[in-house]
Amino acid sequence: MLRRENLRGATFLNKMKKIAAIILENPEGQLLFYKRDNKPGIPFPGHWDLIGGHVEEGETPEEALVREIKEELGINVINISFFKEYLCVDGDAYHNIKYIFKAIIDIPVDEITLLEGDYPQYFSKNEIKSIKFANILKNIVMDYLQENTII
Repeated sequence: MLRRENLRGATFLNKMKKIAAIILENPEGQLLFYKRDNKPGIPFPGHWDLIGGHVEEGETPEEALVREIKEELGINVINISFFKEYLCVDGDAYHNIKYIFKAIIDIPVDEITLLEGDYPQYFSKNEIKSIKFANILKNIVMDYLQENTII
């Protein structure tokens, strides 16, 4: 992960894929992740991931996030706020800029219908250290935990 000021060249940044993802926390302070499909050919199969995805041409990261939440969970999440931006030039399938958001979600896991991926699960802060995350997400989640309790 790099900070924007450490990279030179607007062209390089403009060509990077953009990802919008969200850290969802329940009122008990547990974080919601989903297990990626264990299919050959997809990056990081069987790893834990955040809800989110690619920012399409003409979308803002916020618009992409709302679309991705609807596509992956079939719900609308309110009171979404921006957390941080991460420039990823290593540790991922390709160079990208991750726009990470956060929100509270008060839905029991057995009432969540995951439309993409294997299954969702809430994790306590103590459990997160041993999770096998996709790409650099462990660093991002640990960064979030250092700066936030319940949103």
